[in-house]
This record gives sequence, structure tokens and C-alpha cells, in this order.
Amino acid sequence: MFELIGQTEHFIVVNKSAGIGFHNDEQQAGLFTTVSQFAKDQLAIKELYPVHRLDKMTSGLILFATSLKAANQFQQLFSQHQVEKYYLALSDKKPKKKQGLIKGDMAKSRRGMWKLLRSQTKPAITQFFSYSLANQTMATEAKDQRLFILKPHSGKTHQIRVALTSIGAPISGDQLYYPNATAADIGNQERGYLHAYALRFKLFDQDYQYLLPPSQGTLFNDSGLASLLKELAEPWLLNWPKI
Repeated sequence: MFELIGQTEHFIVVNKSAGIGFHNDEQQAGLFTTVSQFAKDQLAIKELYPVHRLDKMTSGLILFATSLKAANQFQQLFSQHQVEKYYLALSDKKPKKKQGLIKGDMAKSRRGMWKLLRSQTKPAITQFFSYSLANQTMATEAKDQRLFILKPHSGKTHQIRVALTSIGAPISGDQLYYPNATAADIGNQERGYLHAYALRFKLFDQDYQYLLPPSQGTLFNDSGLASLLKELAEPWLLNWPKI
């Protein structure tokens, strides 16, 4: 369900598995409950405070504050967009553009989905670069995919999933946003291919950065993709235009 990646006086960071909800449901305990119990039993941390979320299908890095003081500070950092977040995604569809900015208000749609609007009142903002895998030495059907590295500047529900859908590149394995999703449409993928790849922030005058390549899912484990990710090992150094 999760793996402990780092621990400090003020927070812990864990690797969330794909397919795990943040909150409890009828089938299983959620991530927050499970990590909180682990922190109490194994780390002598009496209470954890959630400071951000990941969708159920999304794997990767997620933070939990270990004190109310730290939680309040994180809340301020997130509200001021001072926590840099970077995600990886795969899509087998050709996007309308290969890099740039996706910006627009979001509104509820049908079946629990969201959609991107042309209005800019309180927009979701996502920057991205993408890379064709066709010329990589791929061991699997990953050669048919395109890798996206994304930097969201807001934290809207389903933001990245909606952003990529809006440019014609829904995430592989995303059974909600992939058009007319069936097992055949999504290639019988065992997961939705979205991963919280890196975090970078300053908390109480201390700089922190975490980077975690994905390890769950056949496509993410392709050796050719791993070689490309070595070139993206410090995503904050990419030429992200100012917005």
C-alpha cells in the first residue's frame, strides 16, 4: 500500500501505491488510516496531518505533517504555490501540442468526471513537456506511448487527468477519462499511468527535494523508459517558462 521514503522532525513522505484510496471505503482502509497507524506503531508519531492528496489511481510521493505547526506551514506553502510538484504520465494518443501550458476553469461533468472550460476565473494551471518513446529502445508496448512530465501550479480535483484529456491525450489505463474506456481501449492496463514523481519545497528555512521514479506497472518498468527518466532526474532544471 505504501513505502516510507523519508522522515524529518516535521513531516514524513511516503510512496503511495496505485489503486489505493486516500480515505477508507467499504473494501479497505485508506492510505491516511494505514499510514497513521504505521507512524504510531513504528515511528512513535502520535498524530499525522494530511496536507495534500493523490487520486486513487495515482502512485508516488505524498506528504504528511507530524505536527499542527508543520501542517499550518504546509497549508500556507501550498496556497502560495511554493511546493513544486512534478508528475509523470503515459498516453498512447497523440496530443494536440507536445509541450506548453494547459489553463482553464474546471467544472463538474458526468459520471464523477470534470471538464476544462475556456473561462479563466479561477483556472487550473498545468505546464508540461512530452517525449515520444517510439525512438527509445523499448522492451514492451511502451514504445507506443508518449511520456509526459507535468508541473501543476494549482491543486484541482483530477487536474492532470483533465488537462491531458483536453489536449487529446488521456492517460493510459485511466478508466474514467479514456474515451469509451473498455479493457481493449486501455490495453488491459493493470493501472492508470500517473505517478507523483518529485517534490521540492522549503519548510522552516530548510530546503527539501524528493524524487521517486515509478516502479508499479508494466509500462513504467520498461528499461527504455528508465533510461529516458535518467535524463529527467532533476525536473526542476527543465526550461519551465514563467507564467
